[in-house]
Amino acid sequence: QLQFVEAGGGLMQPGGSLRLSCTASGSTLENFAIGWFRHTPRADNEPIACISDNGDEPYYDDSVAGRFTISVDNNKNTVYLQMNTLQPEDTGVYYCAAPEPPLNSCNVTIATIFPTWGQGTQVTVSS
Repeated sequence: QLQFVEAGGGLMQPGGSLRLSCTASGSTLENFAIGWFRHTPRADNEPIACISDNGDEPYYDDSVAGRFTISVDNNKNTVYLQMNTLQPEDTGVYYCAAPEPPLNSCNVTIATIFPTWGQGTQVTVSS
């Protein structure tokens, strides 16, 4: 079973940057579409970004497009989320997840309601 450990969060001033990491165990990331999700007081399970290896462009929520970049390092079995120009609205707990068995479709990943989550990583943007 695929499991993820998220890391890299912290406290940052508006306009700053953070890079989150999501390291997988239990499987390689081949054929998985891995999504980053954000939980905030306003919304649970908010899909932020997703990446697959099916040749499609990555998915980004409108609120982060142009500021966040998702990438994958298959050698490290890790997915990253580079977060630039952070805003207070980006505050939340960030998780990564992917449906199993792998469907390699971000359209499926961002629509999936995951019953459980990993530990997540807290991002706080405040002056």
